[in-house]
Formats: sequence, C-alpha cells, structure tokens
Amino acid sequence: MIKACEKASKVIIRDFGELENLQVSKKGPKDFVTKTDKRVEKILIEELSKSKKNYSFITEESGKILNNNKNVFWIIDPIDGTTNFLHGVPHFAISVALQKDNEIISGLILDPIKNEIFYAEKNNGSYINNNRIRVSNKSDLEECLFASNNDGVKSIHPLLNLRNTGCAALDLAYVGCGRLDGFFHNKINLWDVAAGKIIVEEAGGEVNNIRDFKINEIDIRAGNPNIYGKMIKKLDNF
Repeated sequence: MIKACEKASKVIIRDFGELENLQVSKKGPKDFVTKTDKRVEKILIEELSKSKKNYSFITEESGKILNNNKNVFWIIDPIDGTTNFLHGVPHFAISVALQKDNEIISGLILDPIKNEIFYAEKNNGSYINNNRIRVSNKSDLEECLFASNNDGVKSIHPLLNLRNTGCAALDLAYVGCGRLDGFFHNKINLWDVAAGKIIVEEAGGEVNNIRDFKINEIDIRAGNPNIYGKMIKKLDNF
C-alpha cells in the first residue's frame, strides 16, 4: 500500500505544480484535475494488483471492479480533497483501505504535500511516518476542535468549535493523531472514510458502524472516547 501510494503521489505532486499555469488558461484546471484523478487511480490499481492479483476494487472513478476474490476489496480515493487541489490549496490526500468480509482491516492516508503517511492495521495500532499515534484525551467539549463540512448536518457552530478543511480523509487522520478531537459528516462516500475509520479506531478512538449505510450515503461520527458520546448527543439534540 505504501509503495503504491508513494508512486501515485509523484503524479499528484507534479500535476499540482502545474496548476498555477492552468489557472489563467481558457480551459481552466478542472479537466486537468479530473485527468490527474484518473491517472492516480490507474497507478494505484496497477500497483496493488501486482501483489494481490485476485483482490477486487471499490474506487471513486471506476466504481466496483470485481476480480476472482469477491470478499476482499481495495477501497480507493485517488485524491480526497479534489476541490482544494483544483484551487491550489495544499490540503488533500490519497486514501486506500483494505476490506475483508465487510470489515476494514487496514488503511493508509498519504498527504503528498506535507509528506505525512498515516496508516493502521487491525489490532496493530495506528502510525504516522513510523511513529505510533493516539487520539486526544480531552473531555471538555468547549476545549475540543471538530471537523465537518455540515453536508446534511444542521449548522451547530454555536455549540462546537468547527473547521471545514475540505478533506475528510485527513480530518479522520487528524482525529487519529489528536490534532482534531472529533469529526462528523453526513451523506459521504465509503472511499472518503474507509481508511480513516480504522486509523481512528486503532488509535483508540470511536467510530460508528458505517456498514449500516449505503456506500455513497454514509453518516459518519468519529472522536476520542471521552467526547464521542457528548458529540453524538449535541448532534442529536440540535
């Protein structure tokens, strides 16, 4: 997973460097970014298939790709935070997860600009660049920092200190390493949150059961165990 993401990240870094020139072109950068998305996904599929030829895929661009093994899926988001990428904002990531028998067993989120790799395996903990990470231990909601884009969630700015970063994968990774205390989002896609879910859980955090939802209509809630229940209550009561 690391090798595949690192290879794909070279394309993202190169194309991100070209965006400044494209901003002033008549065609604009949107088509260019779509092509980057597809190129990155193609590299990830090719590289992951080299070692695991029979595994299937769930991807943002191509949808489901069924191979011989239909119980194990790579779940891929080639660029989470595409709008940030499109506007030259250096906050986006590659997200890859491995799902076996409907359970996510490993996940990796790579931030190519900040050179940070977050990853986790079931029962083996969560890491950033080979250093173990843990969720925060804050328990007072007023001292906590949350992330959401409020899509499908009523605005609760008066009740929680919120940030809207435009990249759900990194939001979850940041919950895992304690930079954020909680994250919530409605109607989000599986490939945006699959890797982040196991990273948060293996870092000691709590995440709701996303299998209760359709893969493109997931209501996700994640946080450190001290504030998770309080966050849910705030969301339910507002």
